Amino acid sequence: MTKKIIGILFGGCSSEYEVSLQSAAAVIRAADPARFTLIPVGITRQGQWYRFYGTPEEMEQDRWVTGKAVPAILSPDRSCGGLLEFAEEGVRKVALDAVLPMLHGKNGEDGTVQGLLALAGIPCIGCGLLSSALCMDKSTAHLLASQAGVKVPRSVLLDPMGTASDLAKRTEDLAYPLFVKPVNAGSSFGITKITGPGQLADAVSLAFRYDSQVIVEEAVEGFEVGCAVMGTSRLFLGEVDEIELSSGFFDYEEKYTLKTSKIHMPARIDEATAQRIKDTAVLLYRALHCSGFARVDLFLTPSGEIVFNEINTIPGFTSHSRYPNMMKGAGLSFEETVNRLLDEGVRA
Repeated sequence: MTKKIIGILFGGCSSEYEVSLQSAAAVIRAADPARFTLIPVGITRQGQWYRFYGTPEEMEQDRWVTGKAVPAILSPDRSCGGLLEFAEEGVRKVALDAVLPMLHGKNGEDGTVQGLLALAGIPCIGCGLLSSALCMDKSTAHLLASQAGVKVPRSVLLDPMGTASDLAKRTEDLAYPLFVKPVNAGSSFGITKITGPGQLADAVSLAFRYDSQVIVEEAVEGFEVGCAVMGTSRLFLGEVDEIELSSGFFDYEEKYTLKTSKIHMPARIDEATAQRIKDTAVLLYRALHCSGFARVDLFLTPSGEIVFNEINTIPGFTSHSRYPNMMKGAGLSFEETVNRLLDEGVRA
């Protein structure tokens, strides 16, 4: 069997640069070398592209931009069908059967890279341009989820042109506590939970550092649950997990250290509720045109109501991340999850 050549994009101009390094390194270790030849392509924080010839350990330690990295680009010219490397001896073409973006957040998870791959005619493993852009935009995702019949938190959308009095007026009908979020950002960067009007202006100012639009939404009573989904036409679902918080919210530090929070997998809920969550995850996955893989995040209220939170189209992908652990609960090891994803991406 001919091995498939898969590009793995990592790094990126994003506040989630470090997380991307960890995810890509884990995928490279887990991929079956008998079936796939992986071509790591790193993007620096400043947006420079390189073909990387080093080890996953060097990636994880952010030591990859060395003599083992050669300047390169993904060519949008379909006659190329892959990567152009600018080596000392000249330009080399590297044909790619598909590309897996392991880029979290802006400039990677928002449709930008997916659009480049579409222009180049190179299959993208995971969500495409439309679904990536829709899911990254929290306001649009909530509108579409609502249209699909799933409840969403009450919220208002802000732009930077508003005054202090505009801010007070726009949010006066919302009940505290509130979450103030950049519309397009990931890993909880720029998000603040506030308990009163006196905290609103500072929280909005912080959120605007990460995006040109900000959403202010009511907190949902209950707890967060997630469901991992894999596939395009036929879907495979992971087990539902649950985030237990002792205080605050699941911010960047908690997501990657779990200092005061816990993740229960499977979630501490009955089978019927878990099935309702899975059904809702599939409904939202389809409604927002997802493909390949994604993690659907929801809230479960004390009364058993399911409320939409967000869809992560490129969730964290280390062996201890939520998505692989949900798949493990459904019977797939980390290695099986990675190789099945690569297989399905090449066949799509």
